[in-house]
Formats: sequence, C-alpha cells, structure tokens
Amino acid sequence: MPTVHVYMMAGRSQDQKETLIRKVTDAIAESIDAPAANVRVIISEIPKSDYGIAGTTGEKLGR
Repeated sequence: MPTVHVYMMAGRSQDQKETLIRKVTDAIAESIDAPAANVRVIISEIPKSDYGIAGTTGEKLGR
C-alpha cells in the first residue's frame, strides 16, 4: 500500500487539498501500476510561523 506524506505550509483551501490528493493518487497509481484504492495520501500542514524558507519564516515572507 503506497503512502505519500506531503508537508506543506498551512493556508490552502479544502478544494486545493482535495485536488492535490486526487492528482498525487493518480500519479502514484500510474507510475507504479498500483490500484488507486490502495494509495494513501497524508497532508501535514505546518503553520506559517513554523515553516522556514531561506532562513525566514513563511509568516514574515507573507506566504
């Protein structure tokens, strides 16, 4: 059972997360010939204040 864990900065809409889950599932299923029903996608949203980009928090960068 393939499992993909996506870490990303918080702030995406529910629709965007559902699209991500669907597209990641499709990509995994196609690339390794696994049934989509067996693919698991986990999204972990990191608060902008806890997400660093080039030494600065996402919050300070206005992300």
